Amino acid sequence: MFYGSVVWDPWLIVAQIVCLQCLYYLTLGVFVSIFVGTRVSHMSLVYFFDFATVTASTVTGWCVIASILLTSVAGAGYMFHLIERAKKCLDFSATVYIIHLFISIVYGGWPSSITWWVVNGTGLALMALLGEYLCIRRELREIPIPRYRSNV
Repeated sequence: MFYGSVVWDPWLIVAQIVCLQCLYYLTLGVFVSIFVGTRVSHMSLVYFFDFATVTASTVTGWCVIASILLTSVAGAGYMFHLIERAKKCLDFSATVYIIHLFISIVYGGWPSSITWWVVNGTGLALMALLGEYLCIRRELREIPIPRYRSNV
C-alpha cells in the first residue's frame, strides 16, 4: 500500500494505542522485575506508578530510572514494527506517556518530583526520536527494481 493512499481508520489507531500501551507496561514490568526485583523483598505497582520511587538518591531509584529509559528504547522498536511511519512516532509516544501520567495521577497523586518529570520527559523524547530514526531509515531505503534482460 502506498503511504499517501491510507484512509483514516480510528479502530486501527485505537488498536495501535492499546497494543503499544500494553507492550510498554509489559516491558516495564520485565525491566522492573530484573532491576528492582533483585533489590526489594516485595514487588508492587508502586514501582510503576508512584512518583516517589523515581529518585536519584537511592540505588533502587536508579534501577527504576534505568527501567523506564530502557523501556523507552524498547518502545521505539515497538513503534518501528507497529506504527511504521516516522511522522506518527511523536503522537504515539506522547499518547503512551500521557496515559501513563493519568494512571500515575490516579494511583499516587500529581507527580511533584522533578526527577519523575525529567525521567519521563527524557523517556518520551528517547522513544519518539529513536522511533522516528528507525522509521525514517526504513522509509528511505531504496526500492529494489528487478531488471530483466531478454535474451533474444
